[in-house]
Amino acid sequence: MKKHINKSEYTKVLLLRTIGNFLVLSSIFLIAKTFYLPVREEVRYFVDKLNHKQYVVSQDLPQKKGALAAAFQAGQVQILTPQDSNFDIIIPKFGANSRIIPNVNASNENEYLAALKTGVAHTLGTSFPGENGHIFLFAHSTDYFWNVGTYNAVFYLLYKLERGDEIDLFYRGQRYVYTVIGKQNVDPSQVEFLTRKSNKEFLTLQTCWPPGTTLQRLLVFATRKAQ
Repeated sequence: MKKHINKSEYTKVLLLRTIGNFLVLSSIFLIAKTFYLPVREEVRYFVDKLNHKQYVVSQDLPQKKGALAAAFQAGQVQILTPQDSNFDIIIPKFGANSRIIPNVNASNENEYLAALKTGVAHTLGTSFPGENGHIFLFAHSTDYFWNVGTYNAVFYLLYKLERGDEIDLFYRGQRYVYTVIGKQNVDPSQVEFLTRKSNKEFLTLQTCWPPGTTLQRLLVFATRKAQ
């Protein structure tokens, strides 16, 4: 014998199901929004490796011969030209290329969040290329993990950099080449790396770690290559 459900009980069940479905869909949307960009960059990097794709800074191409020339003919090489020669960063290992917004106040959340939607931020008070000091650049930092996917993904693959890898900065039309010397995971409260001093050209890149979260910061350190 079927149990009769009155209108009031039916409404409660329907309401609970609606709320449950909404919460499930909201969770799925939140996860997708948070991790879409990191996953996309990982897939792109994997496909590039599978296809033996190389990224070459435009100024290097005329000097490259042999295997690179053959790869270029086969369409396995992509030329990277700075988006903004006034201030730009290129990382050939994984094809990162972004303009840099200068003099961003890292303690002003509204200011740095606005900058990070359009590029990489250069920290106010740190040096510029060619000034023989400490240059500090950061990307997609946020206090809330669900906002990470809002900001550009240029540094999501930063953890793949190893000692000896190249980083190129373009500043006022001139190219500056840096070599990675190390990297370190730190707590967000460890701001002493931001204010470090150097009497030689020293570059620090910062991103959130793990990708798609705000649990830690990954710092990559590099020094300018001898000319």
